[in-house]
Formats: sequence, structure tokens, C-alpha cells
Amino acid sequence: MDAIPFILLIIGVPVILAAWLIARALSAQNRINELSRRLDDLESQLHRTKKEAPPVLASDPEAAPQQPIFTASPVVRPGVEEVAPEIPTPIPSRAALLREIINPPPTPPPFVAQEAPPPMEQPASRAINWEQFMGVKGFAWVGGFALFLGIAFFVKYSFDNNLISPQLRMAIGFLAGIGLLAGGLVLWRKDFSTLSQTLCATGIVVLYAVTFACRAFYHFSFFGPLPTFLLMTLITVTAFFLAARLNALVVAILGMLGGFLTPVLLSTGQDNPLGLFGYIAILDAGLILVALNRRWHFLTTLSAVGTIIMQIGWAGKFFVAGKYFEGNKIFIPLGALLGFNMLYLAANGLAKRKEQSNWWFTGGNLALAGVALAFTLFLFSFEVVANRPVLLFSFIFLIDLVVTALSCLDKKAAMAQPITGLAIFGLMAIWTSDHLTNGLLNVALAFYFIFAVFHSGLPAWWQNRRGPKAGATAHVIQLFPPLALLLVLIPIFKLTEFSFLVWPFVLLVDLLAIAIAVITATLLPVLAVLLLTLAATGALIFKVPADLTGLPTSFFLLGAFAVFFVAASVWLVRKFMPDAFKTGLKISEDAPLPESMAALLPASSAVLPFLLLVMATLRLPLNNPSPVFGLALLLVVLLLGLAKIFALDWMPILGLVSVFAVECAWHFSRFDLSNPHLVSPSLLLGWYLIFFAVFALFPFLFLKKFSGTSLAWAASALAGPAQFLLIFRLVKAAWPNAVMGLLPAAFAIPALLGLIVILKNIPAENKARLTQVAWFGGVALFFITAIFPIQFDRQWITIGWAMEGAALLWLFHRVPHPGLRLVGFALLVAAFVRLAFNPTVLEYHVRATTPIFNWYLYTYGIVTVALFLGAKLLAPPRHIVYGANAQPWLSSLGTILAFLLLNIEIADYFSPPGSTLTFQFAGNFARDMTYSIAWALFALGLLVYGIMKKIPVARYAAMGLLCVTLLKLFFHDLAQLGQLYRIGAFIGVAIIAMLASFAYQKFFTITSKPAESKNAN
Repeated sequence: MDAIPFILLIIGVPVILAAWLIARALSAQNRINELSRRLDDLESQLHRTKKEAPPVLASDPEAAPQQPIFTASPVVRPGVEEVAPEIPTPIPSRAALLREIINPPPTPPPFVAQEAPPPMEQPASRAINWEQFMGVKGFAWVGGFALFLGIAFFVKYSFDNNLISPQLRMAIGFLAGIGLLAGGLVLWRKDFSTLSQTLCATGIVVLYAVTFACRAFYHFSFFGPLPTFLLMTLITVTAFFLAARLNALVVAILGMLGGFLTPVLLSTGQDNPLGLFGYIAILDAGLILVALNRRWHFLTTLSAVGTIIMQIGWAGKFFVAGKYFEGNKIFIPLGALLGFNMLYLAANGLAKRKEQSNWWFTGGNLALAGVALAFTLFLFSFEVVANRPVLLFSFIFLIDLVVTALSCLDKKAAMAQPITGLAIFGLMAIWTSDHLTNGLLNVALAFYFIFAVFHSGLPAWWQNRRGPKAGATAHVIQLFPPLALLLVLIPIFKLTEFSFLVWPFVLLVDLLAIAIAVITATLLPVLAVLLLTLAATGALIFKVPADLTGLPTSFFLLGAFAVFFVAASVWLVRKFMPDAFKTGLKISEDAPLPESMAALLPASSAVLPFLLLVMATLRLPLNNPSPVFGLALLLVVLLLGLAKIFALDWMPILGLVSVFAVECAWHFSRFDLSNPHLVSPSLLLGWYLIFFAVFALFPFLFLKKFSGTSLAWAASALAGPAQFLLIFRLVKAAWPNAVMGLLPAAFAIPALLGLIVILKNIPAENKARLTQVAWFGGVALFFITAIFPIQFDRQWITIGWAMEGAALLWLFHRVPHPGLRLVGFALLVAAFVRLAFNPTVLEYHVRATTPIFNWYLYTYGIVTVALFLGAKLLAPPRHIVYGANAQPWLSSLGTILAFLLLNIEIADYFSPPGSTLTFQFAGNFARDMTYSIAWALFALGLLVYGIMKKIPVARYAAMGLLCVTLLKLFFHDLAQLGQLYRIGAFIGVAIIAMLASFAYQKFFTITSKPAESKNAN
């Protein structure tokens, strides 16, 4: 008990210091804002005065130019100095100013204009009057703090020596607090504002501390829960009154802290939500009034934070224990949350009437709304509440109305409404995925539509009211109809059976999206709902029984939907862009957004049914692919027709990807490699060839239409590789043979024929001709180089990559398309990575009886040669790939692979026949000596090459390898090798090192001669 005053001292000092620092900072900010406002008023008044003042006619022509020398300066300076009471600035009288105008200083005008320009006349930063600061404020603050410490130490001394009874101690404490308040009021009347605020703040702290001690430590009978609560409430009200009366911000902060701490400090552990939240509401109302009265707007945000902390604290302690999630008790927390939101909404309205709206008021209101939505998410964890969607979504809608009203009050918070809408749709998605049942589906659909209309229709109304510059809300409203359809997808996938009302709801949302598109003049919402409508329709396929062997009705409707959406997209394009049928539609960075959207609509309406077709193929056990591929062929014809009508050159490649997806969906899920004749292989081969022919011939049939494009020809060229994958798998399973390499050779023929047609029929000056030739030439080389890895296996795949990469770089010399260079470089790098970092390559074959001349030599040798050949083909000016010099990279990779081949051949030579290759550096003297000498020889060769070609990197690498060899020689070979092998290794490496030294000496001698001759001249 004796340590109580000391504890109060430890707790009270930081609280007072923090409150004082916050008050000083905010007071300074308010003062800066006020000074800025006054300075703006003075500048505008001066500007008006200059406009209204008549021109001054100088009687003396020599005196006239002297007038501007002085007028520019001190007009604003007195105003600036006037706002700082600490540093009073004497203002000259009007008579003195008149005398100065009539008798200007004797300084010559040219000297004044040059030596004293206007920037030099700006006053220096004001020096702090330390005497005034320390005398007025410093002594008052120190005195108040010392007084608090004195009272605290006096109380502690009385406790330690038991001089005063507990009742008398507390009475003295109350009298001291009241006396400090009275003294502060007396000093305030005598214009000692700083000292007055200090005494009042100290008195408030003393009264809070003494009241708390009477209740918590001494347990006086009079200080029961209700009397103590009322007393601390009275202290809080007094603090607010004094803060507003004395303009004392620190007193207001202390009162606010005491007000929020009162329920915590005086808590009895009993639940009384109505009393608690009623008290908090009164406290918030008082703070709001004080904030509006004294323009301390930040107090509203602080009070909102305090309110949120109290709400969270109450919910954490009493919500579950009191079972507020059952029955009508749920209305108490929901009512409290809604009530505080309404209170702060009223505060925002009052602030707007007083022209004091700012982010302090708005931020506090938004924070409370966010807590209310978060609490709703918390309620989802209680099944009893989660099964009452009308209650939950009605509460959410009321919070949404509060945010919407707040957005109307403050235009700067306009984005709060759509952001809140996104959060609400997120809450509904969580509820739908976790708690939706067949019985709750109709209610959920109703609220989905209500929120979709509310968050789409209201912003659309704002846009029409505010004009085209409606802000970001005009774009966000396009999200909500698709979000509503996304919510519908959840029950479609989740529930085994669902209400028929889902489809009228989908139709209503589609109509809403069309209305939004008409209002906002954009096709994006229509495009989004078309996508989601098709997805919702396709979800029905998953409701079909998995053992169904026939063709369901929904599968037939798929074609009808595709035709309907294509017709709708064509109608919309005709409505929004009637000239598109003549000029075509383009999607590019330069194209306007409406045109791009109009181009996407036909493509989406034709391509999206392919997604449903893929879903149907994966879901239904259709062993015969003809219905699937037949419908896919109709969609392809429809898609290519749109490409022809609107000149959309990118649609064929999109169609190729879509068809390939459908083919893969059936082929990899229904085609049985172990029983390839379950479905007629000839039938499958016919379908694959039909799709290949359709895309391959399309641009050639309309050559004039697409001669200036690239993507349509890309689709034609890529149709071969796409169908080749499926045909190769089919032929290998159904008709196995030993000449599978003929299949890529056969596919290379159409690519070569297409290349010939392009070269003959498209003029060279056509800008797209180069890209077209690159596509067909690259595909032809792909099939030619694929002959080797297909006819053979394992290492031949890597060899094929390297050969194709080198071939593409060779083709790049003839057809300088950047894509050929990039793909060729990538293939060469991939071949290197596969050989250098794939240890399984070494296990492809066991050790043959013939050393050196084995599969390692031709595998690594061919790839190494391809890398060096690629480096030669990428000589300047063709060496830049994505801003980097690719030539040294390929040369370095080739050198590394050659060095790796050298080590592999040494390891292979010393490995026994029939074993797999392993690297060992101990146990065999001849092998270790061979490694050392071979490394040194490789380093010498690399050094000579670097010297001859003047490549510093090669010389540095040779030096590094030679140093590694020497380290191996001295630290490994010296200890591990036998005497004879050690001698051979040392002599061999020494000779090579001396040769390297000789080569370097010759190199530096040659390079120094030109410098010497130049100096001699």
C-alpha cells in the first residue's frame, strides 16, 4: 500500500508528458494553419489594393525610377512578423512611411538594383527569444511538473510516516486538485494563459488519480461503482469545459484519456453494455462538440479510436460469455455499432454545416464502419447468426448507407463507397462459400441483386449528375455486376440442386450490365458478364451424372449459346462502332479504349464457348470425339468468319489455341495409349488433319486481306507444331514403326511450301513479309531438326536443340527477325544447361569398350561446336539480345562445355568398361597426373587464343585455370601422386606454365612497341 503513490507517479508522468507532447504538436500545426490562412488573406488583400490603387505620376523624371526600389519589400513582412507574438516587430507609422517615400535613401538606383536585389532583402530566419520562451512557458511547465512531483512526494512521505489518515490524504488530494483548477481559472482571468493551462491540466490529473485511489486501493464505502463513475464523469465533463473555455488542448486530451479510462479502471467485471456504450456515446458527443468549438478536429479521430478499443474490449470479454449471438441479444452489439456510426455521421453533417469538414471527421467515421464490417465477419463464425442472412445483410446494408451518406457529405471520400462495396461483396462471398444452403439461396440472391444495383446504379446516377468528370467511381461501378455473377457461381458449384431463380437472377444482372454499359459508354461490363454467364451455364455440365454415356441436352445448347453471343457482339459493335465493318477493329496501345473493347466482344463471344466445350469434354465420358470436334469445327468457322469480317488478324491464333485446348482435353483424358484402337485411329487422324488444314490454309485463301498482317500467318505456321504433337502420339501408339523421323519430315513440307508462296506472292517492301518468312522458316527448321531427336533418343534431343538453335541464328542472317535470334539463343543456352547441369546425362549409356571416341565426344562436341558457331553468327552488329551482348555469353558457354568434355573424356578413359562415369581425384596416379596436365594444356590453349584474338576475358580465364592447376599440383598432387607420376606432373605443368609466361612476355612486348614508337615520334 505504501508503494501506491510511487506507482501513480510512474504511471502519471509518462501520461502527462505524452499528452503534453501531443497537444504541443497539434497546437503548433493548428497555429501554422492559422498563420497560413492569415498570410493568404493578407496577400489577396494586398493584390486587390494594388489593382484598385491609381497610378502614381512622378513629377521628377529622375525620381520616378526610384519608387520601385522600396515598394516591393516591407508590405508582407509586417504581416509575417505580426503573427509571432514572441518576437514583436515595430510597425512604422504612416507619417514615417510618407517621409521615406518623399525622401528616399541617397543610394544610387543602379547600385541598389545590382548590389541589393530583392532576394537579398528577404529577412533571415527569426531567432528564438530564449529569454521570453524560458520566462513565459518554460518556468510555467517546469513549475507545473514540479508541483505535481511535490504533491506526489508529499503524499508518499505522508504514507511512509503515517502522518495523515487515508481519508484525510484523499481529502487533501481532492482539495489540491480543485485548488489547482481554481488557481488556473484565476490566472486565466489575469491573462496568464500558459500558466493557467498548466495548473488546470495538473489539477485534472490529480483529481483522476485521487478518485481512482479512493476506489481501487482504499475501497472507501462511499466510492461504490456508481458514485465513482459519476464523479469521474464529472471530472471529464469539467475537463472538456475548461479545455473549451481556456483554449487548453492539453486539458482536452487529458479529459479524453480519463474519460475512456474510467470504465476500465472502475470495472467490476459485470456486463452492462447499455450503460457502457451509452457513456461512450455521451463522451464522444462531448468530444465532437469541443472539437467543433475549438477546431481541434483530431480529437474526433482519437475518440473514434478509443471507441473502437472499447468495443473490441467488450466483445472479447462479454460477447461469447454473455451469449449475445443467440436470439434477440444480437441486436445489442449490432445496435451499438450502428449507433456509433450514425453519431459520427451526424458529426460529419454538423462539421459540413460549420464548414469544418476534413479527414479527421471522415476517417473516424470510416474506421467505425470498417470495425462494423469486421464484426460481421466475426459473426460468421457463429452458426446461429450465420443462418440469419436477413439480419446480417440488413445490418451490412445500413452500414453501407452510412458510408454512402458520408461520401455524399465529403466529395474527397467518394471512393469510400465503392471500396466498401468491394468489402461487402467479399463478406458475401465468404458467407456464400461457408454457410449457403438451398433454403437460404433465394434470400441470398435477393441481397446479391440489391447490393449490385446499389453499388452500380447509385454511382451511375452520380456520374450523370456530376458530368463526365465523375472520378474513379465511374470506373469502379463496372465491377459490381460481374461480382454478383461471381457470387452465383459459388452455389452453382457448391449445391447439388439449386433454385430455378438463379437463371432469372443471371438475366437481371446481364440487363444491369447492359444498362451500365449504356450509361458509361463502355463495353467492359458487358464483356465481363458474358464471360461469367457462359461460366455459369457451363457449370451445369458438372451437374450431369458422370456415368452418362449419351449427349445431354445442355451439350446441344452450347452451340446455341455460342451463336447467340456472337450475334449479340456483332449487334453491339454495330451500335457503338458502325464503321468497324469497313475499317476493321484493332487492339493496340494507340487504339482508343472503346474500339479495343468492341474488338474484344466478338473474340470473347466466339472463344469463350471453347471453354465450355473443354469442360464438357473433361466431364462427360465421350469416347467418340466426333460430336466434340464437330462442334469445335463450327466454332472455328464462326471465329475465322469474324476474323475475316472485322479484319482481326489475332483471332486465328486465338482460335488455334482454343481448338488445341479442346483436342488436348479429349486426347489426354480419353485416348488410351495401351488400347489405341478403342477409337478409330483413322478417324482421329482425319480430325487432326482437318484442323491443321483449316488454320494452315486460312491466310492463303484471303491473302490480299491479311498480306499486311503477322498474327494470322503465325497461326498458320504454328498449326503444324500444334497438331504434330497429337498426331505423333497417335501414330506412335496406333502404328508403331522404326522410321518415326519421317513424320516431322512430312510436316516440314507444308511449312516450306508456305514459305515459297510468301516469297513469291508478297512483295519485299511489305513490312510484315519479314515476320511471315521468319515464322514459316522457323517452323520448317523446327521440323527438320526434330528428325534427329525423334528418330533417335536421349542425347539426340539435346543435339537437336543445339542444331536448331544454330540453324535459327543462321536463318537470322537471311531473315533478320529478332524472334529468330532470341529463340536460337535460348535453345543454345538450354542445350548447355541440359548437358552441364543434368547429371542423368552421364548415365544414358554405360562405359563402352572404345575410349575417347564415344557418344560423349559427339554429344558434347556437337553442342560445343554449335555454341561457338552461334557466337560467330552473332558477331556485331547482330550481337545484342534484349540489350545484352550475346556473343561472349555463347563463347563462354562453349568454352566451359569444351572443358567439361575434356574432363569427361579423362574420367571415361580411366573408367572400367560396363560402368557409369564418375569423377574421382584420388586412387589413380595416372588419372590425377592427366587431369593436371590436361587442365594446364587447356589453359595454355585458351591463353594463346586470348592473346591472338586480343580477348582479355579469355586471358583472365586462362590465368585463373592455370592458377587452379598449380594449386592442385602443389596441394594435391604433391601429396597423393607416386614419385614417377609426381615428376611427370610437375615437369609437364612447369613446361606449360613457362610457355604461358613466354606467350605473355611476347604479348606485352608486341603491345608496348606501338606505344614506344608513338612516344618517340
